[in-house]
Amino acid sequence: MVNSYAANVGKNYTPDPNENIFDSIFREYEHVIFESIISSFGLDFIVKDRHGGDVDTINNVRKIGSDPDMVYKNKDNENAYNNRGDYNSKEYHTDKRYVAKNKEISDQKKSGNLTDAYTGEKVARNGKTDLDHVISAKEIHDDRGRVLSGLKGTDLANCDENLKATNPHTNRTKKADTMDDFLKRRGDEYSDEQKENMKKIDEEARKSYEAKLARAYYTSPKFIKDSAAAAGKLGVQMGLRQVLGFFFANVWCAIRDEFEKAELEWNLNLDLGDFFRAIANGAKRGFEETMSVDGLRKFIDGGIAGVLSSITTTICNIFFTTAKNVVKIIRQSYASIVQAAKVLLINPDGYLFGDRMLAVTKIIATGASIVVGSMVSIALEGTALGQIPVIGDIVQTFFGSLVTGIMSCTLLLFLDRSKTVQNLVGFLNNLDNGVDKELSYIKQQAEFFENYAAKLMDIDIDKFQTEVSVYSDFTNELLKCDNDESLNRILRSMTEKLGIKLPWTGDFDEFMGNRNNTLVFE
Repeated sequence: MVNSYAANVGKNYTPDPNENIFDSIFREYEHVIFESIISSFGLDFIVKDRHGGDVDTINNVRKIGSDPDMVYKNKDNENAYNNRGDYNSKEYHTDKRYVAKNKEISDQKKSGNLTDAYTGEKVARNGKTDLDHVISAKEIHDDRGRVLSGLKGTDLANCDENLKATNPHTNRTKKADTMDDFLKRRGDEYSDEQKENMKKIDEEARKSYEAKLARAYYTSPKFIKDSAAAAGKLGVQMGLRQVLGFFFANVWCAIRDEFEKAELEWNLNLDLGDFFRAIANGAKRGFEETMSVDGLRKFIDGGIAGVLSSITTTICNIFFTTAKNVVKIIRQSYASIVQAAKVLLINPDGYLFGDRMLAVTKIIATGASIVVGSMVSIALEGTALGQIPVIGDIVQTFFGSLVTGIMSCTLLLFLDRSKTVQNLVGFLNNLDNGVDKELSYIKQQAEFFENYAAKLMDIDIDKFQTEVSVYSDFTNELLKCDNDESLNRILRSMTEKLGIKLPWTGDFDEFMGNRNNTLVFE
């Protein structure tokens, strides 16, 4: 059983004619709505969503300092950056690759084959040149992304694509600026063509630089370990959250049922002991239902949703930063997606195709209601009302829950009562029935062949071949037979060889001439 109240709600439901229709509807949808609200708003403290997710990415760590909400997720990464050491220009400019590139540039100048990489101008044999780091050595040294990747600054700064020959004026006015910042300051000193060339060189150098960082960090054991730990942690938290929501919903509905059973007795003779017994029985029943296989499935579904949402969030943060609110919405969405995928792909309840689509739609509708409710709660957080201590949190939770409840109830009611939806479900079910009949016939024929094959496997092949040979010989003799005497002789020989007992004894004519004799077939 998939145990999705959202999927199963509304089955065989008939409103009580003596009950207010809205009370009747709410009772029908109470469990799914209550479970959704308590899980999403009452138990969200179990899961701590963080700005930028739970894993450090190159994109995110570079925003530390400029984004007040961004922090390192792993203290080891923070310590590595803090202990990177001060920038030492000599270390970068005496590196053997920098020295070798300088010599290569000098040789090209002496041979008259050197061109300024930035301006495109020919450099005279006796002209002066500098070797510039396209991405400055200081920027590379202090780059949080570079430290996170674990690559050495000197290796990155002194690679071929980051070292370009230019005139001393350009190099010494550029200093440690990025190319964009430099052109903003001194761009009027260069032609449009030269500025475009400078931007192109910078773009190519940065593209290579970023690729090296990404390859080193995102394939490293450190990143994989942090991602796995974050996914596992969120999976456990989401599993626990789903189970507790299921538990509280079960307890509430069980206690309510116990109250209804005892309602008549309480009207006649109110007994406080009965009241507490009803609560105890309801809580016990709710606990037993939660501890059943259904409770385990809730934990597994929640765990899968948590793992997937963590992985998705981490991937998103490689390219852009997800705010804490976005992380929450991703997490809420996956809780419904996992359950819907289970119904759609596994179909544990054996739904027909139309009913399966309806069940999936109900689950998605409930999940969408939770997301919208969460967005309302998030929107209120930024208002003056939401900023009021204590009261602000209550207001956010109340209105988020209210929107979720109203949307869930409305969408489920529509899906259950819409004639258009029911006609569509019936149409899809009929399609599924036709396919099922064909599959059933094919399956039946396959079973017949399987049984026949099993019988064939029990045949003694040697004996079968011997018998076939005997019958073949007799057939040939019968075909050659041209009189009654020969036919009689062949038939007698056949019965003897095959061990067939004749229903008479002695001469056939004499046996049949005695009216007291009877034929006995064995």
